[in-house]
Amino acid sequence: MTKNIMIVGVGGQGSLLASKMLGQILLTAGYDVKVSEVHGMSQRGGSVVTYVRFGDKVYSPVIDKGEADYIISFELLEAARYVEYLKPHGHIVVNTQQIDPMPVITGNAVYPENLVEKMKASGAEVEAFDALAVAEEAGSSKAVNIALLGRLSKKFEFTEEQWLDALEKCVPPKFLELNKKAFALGRNS
Repeated sequence: MTKNIMIVGVGGQGSLLASKMLGQILLTAGYDVKVSEVHGMSQRGGSVVTYVRFGDKVYSPVIDKGEADYIISFELLEAARYVEYLKPHGHIVVNTQQIDPMPVITGNAVYPENLVEKMKASGAEVEAFDALAVAEEAGSSKAVNIALLGRLSKKFEFTEEQWLDALEKCVPPKFLELNKKAFALGRNS
């Protein structure tokens, strides 16, 4: 049976490292894995989506509406934007950080309120936490991606050692300790 994970966020938040780490742990566990990146205006703070699909045999990297088992979101509005891709009772792990999109910055729109409640009302199981604060506690605001993966890791049967092994294979040595701390704080927050 194929499982589907969507990683959504804003350009520059580290979704590529997150998808690489997920791919690493899943490949090591013996799954067939397909990863596909869909970029919006990622260089300008636009929406970025990465699909990670795994199972015994995966034929396509693309996830359609209603097929995602998990959504990892680096930002609240991005999670709400993609909630329709989630299966009934699917899981969203979301950073509560709000990054204003261009229409809000220019004054043409207002950032929506009560997004976590609205996602829960749609039937999603939502775990919202301040991953930015967790990342900063670990030593860098750039570790939000790893803090989110730490929280997501509790939904899988892989050991913490397996996750850390994948982290070691994907993160440069000089950033490894910081990312290990972010992972542990995210997992235990």
